[in-house]
Amino acid sequence: MRLSRQLLGTIFCLLTVFIPSHINAAIEPPSAESVERAREILRSIDDLWRGDSSYAIFSMHVKTEHYQRSMQMEAWSKGKDKSLVKILKPLKEKGTASLKSGKHLYSYLPRTDRTIRLTSGMMMGSWMGSHFTNDDLVDESRMEEDYTPAVTFEGVRDGNDIIEFALIPKEDAAVVWGKIILTVFAKSLLPIEEIFYDEDGIETRRMSFSDYKVMSGRELPAVMRVTPTDKPDEYTEIIYETLELNVDLKDSLFSINSLKRRR
Repeated sequence: MRLSRQLLGTIFCLLTVFIPSHINAAIEPPSAESVERAREILRSIDDLWRGDSSYAIFSMHVKTEHYQRSMQMEAWSKGKDKSLVKILKPLKEKGTASLKSGKHLYSYLPRTDRTIRLTSGMMMGSWMGSHFTNDDLVDESRMEEDYTPAVTFEGVRDGNDIIEFALIPKEDAAVVWGKIILTVFAKSLLPIEEIFYDEDGIETRRMSFSDYKVMSGRELPAVMRVTPTDKPDEYTEIIYETLELNVDLKDSLFSINSLKRRR
């Protein structure tokens, strides 16, 4: 989430899942035909925000028990291992930036003109004060490759024709969650909601999708909101303002020098 899968591919790539044996036992093994159909749907969702490269402007709104903050950001990505995100507003934080290069993540703080390479112990810390972690930015998981999906519901729910999946990780998948339940519209296959569980099968957070519109020639949800289950009054919301896929970007953009350069 898996924040697209091109920006959360550009920035967050959130959706990673591990499911314990006692949860596996509760789900009936799907047929080969059902699995292949589900994989095709997951492939379309994995690629929803993906291009060879991307450029985006988006807003991020964060609400916690102790503070609220809103930021406007600019982001670029190339392939799976290069991304750059810079704060545009508020002005006091303008130029604060994150750079992903391979498995490495760097942060730049313009007030002190300091660049920090994040260590493994810092990866589970909050990214930009949000409900996303630094590890979310470097995660390169693909649902189609890492999980065996099982259709758990198909039909009308809350007035919408939907398909619901339980995603079960493959034994060799390097994943961190306990389970994920994914719901999509049956016709468009656009995501509606993802529910994340920890290794004990306890729900930990939800990601909802809304405001579907055409961007860069594709219909996409322009709004994504993550809510921690144990703090239902808190959330982080991403709102796309601009998204362009397959843009011409130089590799030099994704460098330490570029990280520090103000636009």
